[in-house]
Amino acid sequence: MKQKNSNHEQVEDAHYRAWHLARSDHEAMSTDFEWSILRWQQAFERWITQLADITGLSELSYIEIIIMHVIRMQDRPKTAASIARQLNRDDIPNIQYCLRKLVKMELCCKVSEAGSKTAAFSVTEKGKTLTDNYAAARRKILTEQSKNIENVDAKLRESTQIISLLTGLYDEAARISASYSPIETQK
Repeated sequence: MKQKNSNHEQVEDAHYRAWHLARSDHEAMSTDFEWSILRWQQAFERWITQLADITGLSELSYIEIIIMHVIRMQDRPKTAASIARQLNRDDIPNIQYCLRKLVKMELCCKVSEAGSKTAAFSVTEKGKTLTDNYAAARRKILTEQSKNIENVDAKLRESTQIISLLTGLYDEAARISASYSPIETQK
């Protein structure tokens, strides 16, 4: 039996029934989506680090590059907690480690906010130059080409909304699963 998915491609039911993650058409589509996100994330990480290599940020890891861009957003200082919130992460010690490295490399600096005991971080002039170089290369290599996709801005907007909704759904599922007891493996 064949089913049509939203892309009008033929999907063979039997193909999915043999996989533990896809026992129904909905599970098959959800699993396909999850695996496409996993593959996309790997391609995205390679893209980010390759672009960093050619724009003077080659000594930074993927997450350090991302943190640099978050700090640079709106050119306002950011705390480790605000960076974590922006990235939907809960590992603030790892973010603080990255921030110390960025400060040591003179790409970011600590700034004190009046009346606050929490340190915030701002991008230095050196960091601004390198992130500007990155943005210019990104524009030339990626975004100029992506404009060739028909209705790309509408598709990106819709994709962003769907992924944001699914982020909330996965976060809620993670919260719910945290209250479950570990499942015993069958012997």
